[in-house]
Amino acid sequence: MRRTKQNQSICLFSLIGMIFLVSSLLSSIAFAETTKFKTVVPEYELSFPQDYGAHDGYRIEWWYITGWLETEEEKTLGFQVTFFRYATGHNEENPSRFAARHLIIAHLALSDPAVGKLIHEERTAREGFELAYAKHGNTDVKVEDWTLVREEDGRYQVDMQGEDFGLRLSLTPTQMMFLQDKNGFSRKGPKPEQASYYYSEPHLNVSGTVVRHNQSILVNGRAWLDHEWSSEYLDPNADGWDWVGANLDDGSSLMAFQIRGKDGGKRWAYAALRDASGKIKIFEPEQVDFTPIRTWQSPHTDAVYPVVMRIRTDEVTWLLEPMFDDQELDSQQSTGAVYWEGAVTLSKDGQPAGRGYLELTGYVRPLEM
Repeated sequence: MRRTKQNQSICLFSLIGMIFLVSSLLSSIAFAETTKFKTVVPEYELSFPQDYGAHDGYRIEWWYITGWLETEEEKTLGFQVTFFRYATGHNEENPSRFAARHLIIAHLALSDPAVGKLIHEERTAREGFELAYAKHGNTDVKVEDWTLVREEDGRYQVDMQGEDFGLRLSLTPTQMMFLQDKNGFSRKGPKPEQASYYYSEPHLNVSGTVVRHNQSILVNGRAWLDHEWSSEYLDPNADGWDWVGANLDDGSSLMAFQIRGKDGGKRWAYAALRDASGKIKIFEPEQVDFTPIRTWQSPHTDAVYPVVMRIRTDEVTWLLEPMFDDQELDSQQSTGAVYWEGAVTLSKDGQPAGRGYLELTGYVRPLEM
């Protein structure tokens, strides 16, 4: 289907990830013209624990966790957990408990080389009746019986059991929070209003179980958490993005992304490298380049993804290679979008450097009519 003005009007900014995905889901919902959402401004100082929780005054928000796991048999798995909160722009003055003011969406995915393709499930519900919510004051998000909760000591608990697989994980911080860009004010385009509030928690220690075929498998590993919220749009000429968050072997953390334009060029880019001591180096857009090295064509959608990618951050070059190629995620039942999101290894100067997740959006083309 050809993109309409309405589709474009709700193609919100973001990464990692995610506004293009949510906008696809909600293309049929017209925002009330009188609805006023809060604006992301550089003067705002993130405050915790308050900012761990939901921010109802902003249009879109998500909590996003990716990581690598290892079983007792030394088998390697990747996982992804995402909870979205989306303000519909309707019913703000409606006192009814049935009024659909917010939608809560959740994605659960597992990368298993033994399967050879991504396995995933998704859920969507309107907020209310304690069946779906994103609470204030601390991370506490729920869709039916899927939950993500941050405890007072900073540990996160994930409990998500699907029909074919599930995760029960405890994630413990080992480092300080990583405020992205300018103290959490994260630019997504050439205009200042194209921005989000954005923090990360890299190098989370993970322990728990993966449930497969009604059997619980003990796992441990390392994960990365992102939390973002905003109300703004991507640049109107943006067509998708490439993003990576990686826990490096020396205790450093790398986050990098580029926003691609409809002409195939780079509209915006950003990268930040924090070493194990906490020192952060931020790279300007001209210092960051994503170069495809090898592509993979999906047998499911015919989309062509650059699954092997070289990323330059100033004078350093990173090579990203996938755990396996078929990590395409079809979320049409919730967000209406299809994208590639998978576990990758990183090398630097030909030597292993770390593990992370790569997200590639905007590569599935709509049908022309």
